Amino acid sequence: MIKDKSIFIKNVYYMLSYAFQDLRPDREDDVAGEDFERIHDLFASILAKGIARQLKQGLYREYVNHVEDLSVLRGKVEMAGTIRNRLARSCRVSCKYDELSEDNLLNQILKTTAMLLLRRGDVSTEHRDELKKRILFFATVSEVEPADIRWSSIRFTRNNQSYRMLLSVCQLVIDGMLLTDERGEMRLMTYIKPQYMERLYEKFILEYYRKECGLAQASSPQIKWALDDGIGTMLPTMQSDIVLSRGETVLIIDAKYYTHTLQENWDTHTIHSNNLYQIFTYVKNKEAELAGGPHEVSGMLLYAKTDEETQPDGVYQMSGNRISVRTLDLNLPFEQIAAQLDAIAEQHFAKEAVAV
Repeated sequence: MIKDKSIFIKNVYYMLSYAFQDLRPDREDDVAGEDFERIHDLFASILAKGIARQLKQGLYREYVNHVEDLSVLRGKVEMAGTIRNRLARSCRVSCKYDELSEDNLLNQILKTTAMLLLRRGDVSTEHRDELKKRILFFATVSEVEPADIRWSSIRFTRNNQSYRMLLSVCQLVIDGMLLTDERGEMRLMTYIKPQYMERLYEKFILEYYRKECGLAQASSPQIKWALDDGIGTMLPTMQSDIVLSRGETVLIIDAKYYTHTLQENWDTHTIHSNNLYQIFTYVKNKEAELAGGPHEVSGMLLYAKTDEETQPDGVYQMSGNRISVRTLDLNLPFEQIAAQLDAIAEQHFAKEAVAV
């Protein structure tokens, strides 16, 4: 099993499976049984198999606006173009019409990402051939400039929900791996940029607990500020990563995916100050929110383990609350990653479950 930074490449697939939920190991054509030497192979395989499933359903089509000079009227007359044609002594009519087309943004992003992997990626012959076969069905679909994609403008409907996972993978490739040099030439990095891995890491842990944790309920709520006068103008939002709760017990987990899990000053390693302040603030404000009844609120900083010699590991009692600092080793078979996450839930909620 090949590593990418401090994580097995195959584990990126499992993280994607939980984060996007549409990649399921129970499918016959799933990639879970494959081994990948390069991260580009993983994404090429996911796209090829995902596109194959989409082709069976049919590519998404939507109405696209066209303006064209025609010999017969179609749609509405475009007056400015028609007048221009008459001045040029042309009998053609400038027409404006809508046509149901596969050449829309969703399919354009799929094709663009696939072509980036084929042209700029380090993809094996096997996965390259598999992806090429799928892209043959996109002959009428244009490519789009990656920098021009506005991901926030994409809206999913009942008719295109099946694209959600595929486009999330495309965004991870384009935003998380694509680089443009000074000459404007594009290349794909051999690893995912840390800020995008951090988002995936957070979402993976949340969705893993939502699906697999029978001891507690998992959510990602905003935590209210404990305000004496109720005035919170200009205060930042406290958006939690993962909150596990059962009965009177609450565990707030702040997931961190850093290149360096500890800060260093004069050869002394300490926990990142901002991270510790943040989780402490979350815990104390959550405790104030639950002050009306018996409760136990704890916090945890859960770092993705790196190859560094010194790793954070400690439990601290702070102002009546337990704050833990742990690492999650992603450089292991996935079953052992799952066991680490399960152990965290058991340590905090096993007593609560027995009491019930």
